[in-house]
Amino acid sequence: MSVSIFDSFLTTSDMIAVFDDAAIVQAMFHFEQALSKAQADEGLLPAAAARAIGAVCKAQLYDIGAIVSAGRRAGSLAIPLVKELTRTVALYDAEAATHVHWGSTSQDVIDTAMVLATREALQLLDDGLHDFCGHLLALAERHLCTPVLARTLMQPAQVTSFGFKLVGWLAPLVRARARLRECAERALQLQLGGAVGTLAVMGERGPAVAARMAADLKLRLADAAWHTQRDEWVRLGLEVAVLTGSLGKVATDLSLMAQGEIAELAEPSGNGRGGSSAMPHKRNPVSAMIALAAATRTPQHAAALLASMGQQHERGLGNWQAELAEWPALFLSAHGALNALNDAFAALVVDPARMLRNIDALQGLVFAEAASIYLAGAIGRPQAHALLEQLTQQALASSRPLAEVLRDAVQADAALRAHIDLSQLDALFDPVAATAPARRLAERQLQALRTSSAALDSVHPFTK
Repeated sequence: MSVSIFDSFLTTSDMIAVFDDAAIVQAMFHFEQALSKAQADEGLLPAAAARAIGAVCKAQLYDIGAIVSAGRRAGSLAIPLVKELTRTVALYDAEAATHVHWGSTSQDVIDTAMVLATREALQLLDDGLHDFCGHLLALAERHLCTPVLARTLMQPAQVTSFGFKLVGWLAPLVRARARLRECAERALQLQLGGAVGTLAVMGERGPAVAARMAADLKLRLADAAWHTQRDEWVRLGLEVAVLTGSLGKVATDLSLMAQGEIAELAEPSGNGRGGSSAMPHKRNPVSAMIALAAATRTPQHAAALLASMGQQHERGLGNWQAELAEWPALFLSAHGALNALNDAFAALVVDPARMLRNIDALQGLVFAEAASIYLAGAIGRPQAHALLEQLTQQALASSRPLAEVLRDAVQADAALRAHIDLSQLDALFDPVAATAPARRLAERQLQALRTSSAALDSVHPFTK
């Protein structure tokens, strides 16, 4: 397919190649070859005719640009393709040419070609997810006890574990990998129905032809033609959109944590990566940028798939064609985002010291809730909450750590001194100790995610 320079900036050459003109045309020829062979095996046409047809089902023999151009005028890419295939077969075997595309229809060949291309696209996504989930797993295990600020509504909230945050990025991606496979198992199916989906021309042998074709192309045999039953197909596309949204979430957090004022993470640098044309000091998070741009475009493509589902009667007018045009864009964006983040996380710079400095810069205020809960055991929850509100204001006004202000308040109050263990109070302000709840949850999740990832790695569903 032809993409603009800016489209190509947000995807990969590998995914472009999956949906380019030559690849789709060749996939259509695979359909025609499988159709003639299956029909010959069922006695619907001579074996010699099937061999003659199959021998010239090679995209490199044809002027693909001319076929695409003619397809625009004809209203379907299949019409000029079948015409050129018939003409070429006739050069060698005039009788065999009469059997080309027999009993099939344009949507059969195009839908099946898109299924074959999509299987290749899913393999690229699955490979990329394998790598990215591996990066996140390794980082999460390494940083289970690394304190970092958790932020809610864009404001500092509490101390969490960076490993826990990484698990939060990882879990949706492991689920996405599994759900893409589940949806693909149903959606990657042969399309064969003939003019109105009834296989009327092939008569009673139609289902057997379909079964042979599905086996040959290694596709699921559909219960019936799905010319306007697009539910399983669209559901697969929407799962790709959800994956891209999850990648956008990772990119969002990465970009925020890489801001100069935060500087807890940084993408790899060197070889001109992330530079500025005007400011030599800048280190731009280009992987996050690509992933965010790709994710920003995805909802519109997903909405177009849903909008195209109301197809008329047995064959759609306009909406099926819109779906075809939107479909590759979902995969281009998803793989672009995934590839960009793999580049970043393969050599991600994590700065635990800066994470600690960002915690310390808040004067211990992020530990106020833990301190309040501890004090509640001595003076009750309402009084403890009110006291901590007052003390946090004092800490801010005096630019002193909350731990010092709280310690002074306890020592100045005989009732508090009698019930408060100052060593336990001080421990509440230890950033590493504060990661314990997050670490325990992350360890449990990591065990399950490792198991799920290993199970996914052991099966290769998109292998031809």
